[in-house]
Amino acid sequence: MDRAGYRLGFAAEDIDAVAAHAFLTKAYWSEGIPLATVQRAIANSLCIALHADGQGQVGFARVVTDRSTFAYLCDVYVLQAHRGQGLADWMVQSLLAHPDLQGLRRFMLFTKDAHPLYARHGFKPLAAPERGMEVVRPGIYLTATPRADHA
Repeated sequence: MDRAGYRLGFAAEDIDAVAAHAFLTKAYWSEGIPLATVQRAIANSLCIALHADGQGQVGFARVVTDRSTFAYLCDVYVLQAHRGQGLADWMVQSLLAHPDLQGLRRFMLFTKDAHPLYARHGFKPLAAPERGMEVVRPGIYLTATPRADHA
């Protein structure tokens, strides 16, 4: 999918884990995340990459999903120099239109500061937040020992 100076891609060869890691390791939600963790997350998710002509990957998002009933949108970013052009909207719209994400019972995400972006795509605050539960481990990547990969 192309748009003046930009291209979106879902294929494994379109995804630059090192570029994603460079952003995610500094993001408020994944500060200090190891490259191996990002690589494993990408391998087990449906991902989309935003490439700028001659500049490589400048945006990324991934969806954790069973491709049948549930999806969780996460790790969405567009580098600062490329913001303000509707590129995040384009990425989210393209993800939501992906054939593997149709007919899902629930599609979730969490955000600290991008509510208007996601609201434009139909996301709403939790209807029954009292039903949800979570385990949160802030700073886990800053203090944890990396998990060994399993063969």
